[in-house]
Amino acid sequence: MLKNKRVLITGATGFIGSNLLRFFLSQGAIVFIFARATSSKWRITGELGKVRKFSVDLTDSRRVRRVVTRIKPSFIIHTAAYGGLFFQTDLNKIIRTNFLGTVNLLNACKEAGFELFVNTGSSSEYGPKSVHMKETDLPEPIDGYGLSKCYSTMYCRALAIKENLPIVTLRLFSPYGYYENQMRLTAYVIYSALQGLNPRLSSKDSVRDYVFIEDVLRAYELVIENRKRIKGEVINIGSGRQHTVGEVVEEIVRQMHVRIKPLWHRRENPKPEPESWQADISKAKRLLGWKPEYGLREGLEKYIDWFKSNIHLYRT
Repeated sequence: MLKNKRVLITGATGFIGSNLLRFFLSQGAIVFIFARATSSKWRITGELGKVRKFSVDLTDSRRVRRVVTRIKPSFIIHTAAYGGLFFQTDLNKIIRTNFLGTVNLLNACKEAGFELFVNTGSSSEYGPKSVHMKETDLPEPIDGYGLSKCYSTMYCRALAIKENLPIVTLRLFSPYGYYENQMRLTAYVIYSALQGLNPRLSSKDSVRDYVFIEDVLRAYELVIENRKRIKGEVINIGSGRQHTVGEVVEEIVRQMHVRIKPLWHRRENPKPEPESWQADISKAKRLLGWKPEYGLREGLEKYIDWFKSNIHLYRT
């Protein structure tokens, strides 16, 4: 299905995008990527010779239009984002990159024509809820990142419905796995354990819905397979279960058989922590036939094995 298809990936140097890049290459697709000149390429160094790279800033509408018109992608996988990490706090850049960048990209793709545009959303669009988060819930984001992602999702849905375009948003909850940023929880704790260091963490009671990267990749694949009947849909992709940070750290330590001691309350958390953060994934099951194949234990087991073989990527 994907062999020789022209696939454009934004954010290909990031965590989700780099995994998607490898997936599409493995399927025989012709892969194009957008990357800013300043983007770090450490995740995809070995793959750069297999893709066609364009230096594009999504906030530059003219440049985006010229390049999209030139390559005419069939599938657009939009993962580029700014503001998801704690140190990315420039609100103007968050809005310009996430919302205006999405508008520029989608408008250019609309002019060129396409088979499918997949927008990557975030559970941050919901804001804190007291029950499982459903796609029909009122979005109540509490920070600039969640707000910008919500704007992007709403624009994608509006355009899909208004002009009958094949645009879908996958709202990812808390993905973890291969090529994750070292500052994120699982990568940080695994790296610390391999180095025999005690990880410095915030609260062990914070909760998230952690979903393994291989399950995330399968969701994108199923969106492509079902693209003709899910135009305009917004679909949650999570495990459907929440775990505390303490549970995640405990499972990593148990699997790695190390004698490290997590140092709790040694890092500040700038965001208020909800008591519940869990995806309702019934829509993904119904529309895509998707459900997670990996629980937290199984996902971490595969991730830890991968990390041991690739720790050189994280040493600076």
